[in-house]
Formats: sequence, C-alpha cells, structure tokens
Amino acid sequence: MHIDKLGEIKAVAFDIDGTLYRTWKLNIRIVFHFLRYNQFFLKYGLVRAKIRKIPLTGTFKEAQTQMMAEKLHCSPSEAELLLTKIVYAGLSSYFYKIKPYKGSVELIKELKEAGYKIALLSDFPPEQKGDVWGVKDLCDVVLGTEETGALKPSPIPFNVLAEKLGLPPEQILYVGNSHKYDVVGAKNAGMKAAWLVQPEKGILGKKSKLADITFWKYSQLKELLLGKK
Repeated sequence: MHIDKLGEIKAVAFDIDGTLYRTWKLNIRIVFHFLRYNQFFLKYGLVRAKIRKIPLTGTFKEAQTQMMAEKLHCSPSEAELLLTKIVYAGLSSYFYKIKPYKGSVELIKELKEAGYKIALLSDFPPEQKGDVWGVKDLCDVVLGTEETGALKPSPIPFNVLAEKLGLPPEQILYVGNSHKYDVVGAKNAGMKAAWLVQPEKGILGKKSKLADITFWKYSQLKELLLGKK
C-alpha cells in the first residue's frame, strides 16, 4: 500500500508493550515475579478484562482498586498498596535492560524529523518504562489510557489522544501489536491502524481485513511512511 491510499497522515501514535519491544523479552524477565504473585496476577487479569467491558463508576483508579479489593478479600487501601508493589512499581525495574524492537526507535526519530507528530498511548502508565528508550522526549503527547478512564479497545482513550494532538482521528495512524485492542480501538475511533504481527506470521503472509497496514518489521513501515528502507 502506498501512503497516498491512507489519506493525509499528520501524526503517528504507538502502543508500547509488545509494539516497541518484543513481549517475550519482558516475560522471561518477570517469570519469577509472576510465579511469586501468580494468584494476584490471575485476579488482576480478570479485573482488567471486566474493566474493558463495562462503564466505570468513579475514577479508573478507584474502580480498579475496589474490584481488586473484592477479588483479594481485603480493604481498598490494601489493594492499592498491592497494585503499586506488584504491578506499577513492581514491574518497572524489569524494563531497563530490555532492548526495543529493531528499527522502532530509529523510525520514530525519522518520522519526527519528517514533520509528523508523535504520540504514545499505552494501557499501562508510560512512565513505568522511564524515558521509553529515548522516545518520550520526541513525543507531542504521551498518554496512559488509565488517565482517560477506559482501557483499549474503548474509543475513549483514542479520542482523548486525538484531542490532545489537536488533529481529527482520520489524520492519525495508530501502530500496535494487538488486533483486539489496538487495531479495533483505533479503527472504532476513526483512526488509521497499522498492525505489527510476529515475524513468523508476517513471513506466512498474515493480514488483517480491518487494519490499513499489516507489517512484521519496522523497515516495512519505514518504507511505506517515508519512502525508504
């Protein structure tokens, strides 16, 4: 696909987890942390899945904390402490030695130099990843979906992102590895979507009927957006 077929694109936004780095690189580092708190993570996953499906009462933090308290049979204050200890602060140290996807940081730098607005939108607080391999300082908008009161694939965080970028959704290309959350969410909000698939799937020709672009290495996206490999 040629860039012209996408229409006018003025901003490129990226998911972080699984999109700017390979998920397995984190998974192998947190295996003992996960095993230590496996029951907590199981309940946390159930709560996050529920949040994706229902409208929340109150703030995101309050709703998530209350749901976790019910799952853990503890007070909301205890649940909040555990969320910080195990998930938010607890996982942050594991990102520092993870290397980003080959070509991802370089592409973002070149897109910025070419005049595109750059953004990050993640279901987890972006600050959990520090400077996001130097990308954070290049961004016009850095946003965690929790700040918007809804997780992907709700169109709410995507709409907030577009508002903060000062652009109509159709002028934003969203890049993510999750078809269910990134591609569906972006398209429902009126954005263009680029789906990053695993190399083995890309080599076999895996495509999406919904995403505007399916790619498996960043050199492909670079060639499409900037006309060079």
